Amino acid sequence: IMDKDNLILPKDFPELTNDTFLRAAHGEEVEHVPVWCMRQAGRYLPEFRESRAGKDFFETCRSPEACCELTLQPLRRFPLDAAIIFSDILVVPQALGMDVQMTPGKGPTFQEPLKEPEDLQRLRAKVDVDAELGYVFRAITLTRHKLEGKVPLIGFSGAPWTLMSYMIEGGGSVTQSKAKRWLYRHPEASHRLLQLLTDVIVEYLLGQVKAGAQALQVFESHAGCLGPVQFKEFALPYLRDIAMRVKGKLKESGLDNVPMIVFAKDGHYALEDLSQSYYEVVGLDWTIDPCLARKRTGGSVSLQGNMDPCALYATKERISEIVKRMVEAFGTRGYIANLGHGLYPDMDPESVGAFVDAVHTHSRQLAKRV
Repeated sequence: IMDKDNLILPKDFPELTNDTFLRAAHGEEVEHVPVWCMRQAGRYLPEFRESRAGKDFFETCRSPEACCELTLQPLRRFPLDAAIIFSDILVVPQALGMDVQMTPGKGPTFQEPLKEPEDLQRLRAKVDVDAELGYVFRAITLTRHKLEGKVPLIGFSGAPWTLMSYMIEGGGSVTQSKAKRWLYRHPEASHRLLQLLTDVIVEYLLGQVKAGAQALQVFESHAGCLGPVQFKEFALPYLRDIAMRVKGKLKESGLDNVPMIVFAKDGHYALEDLSQSYYEVVGLDWTIDPCLARKRTGGSVSLQGNMDPCALYATKERISEIVKRMVEAFGTRGYIANLGHGLYPDMDPESVGAFVDAVHTHSRQLAKRV
């Protein structure tokens, strides 16, 4: 039995017994297509709701033990091929000194969003990532030990544009019009903010790998609000910069290169660019045809996705048919099955189980035929 101190040290991790997800990320042969779900640790699980009852959301994020428990819950139920650390993308704006609360029924709320470029002076110019976000690193280390090598652990961050839009909108927004106003009216200040975020994200992702993360996903959740022109100017350069710098610094530190996934929701207009942005995997939402995505990314990257989360409201038989079609369209190599976005709170855990089983069953049969 390990003593408690060892569980917080990022060393002597148990040996990995299922590396299917990592092999698929690198485009290698697999016996079956690996599968995990965005928001697999979430409110659709009764045990998640029970663990979280009466607790402040960001307080939970700051507790390594709570994050570890929530990360492990879905793995006790389903034979998933990867775990993703329970956290939130808005811990980065918090590290920059912004106050964010999770308001019941409304979602994340910034007490004082950025309104004008002079508000950038309120942000920390230099962030001590270990001091501000060390709780995430401790959660990753603890979870890596507690996973006992069953599956790899994914770390993540929001992307600069997505975080910038939250910091200006002050919460969720359909149009992102306040944030986009900055891009049109204050392009220089926008780039300053995006660069500041990029620098923090690079250190944050690096810290996650040092703590034990075996893969990284960057969430550009608000790509759909930008068109091709703005994406090329305000999102893509920073996404590329993150991947290049993280890889460079891992090499300098003598650490293993971990596969990196970029997920730009509704950013299918940028697929070609994303597939040449130094990420091993490009995540896809459900609005793009798998065959078209393969064609446009030219087989240079692995793909992840892209079942419509709402398909989980279908019967189990129907879920199985949808999965079969999806796996056949993507093929079994260089493919990680996932939903095209996160699970919704009212989804039946049984349907998630049916999804995971269908991916394994159909992809095994398909892999034998290939």
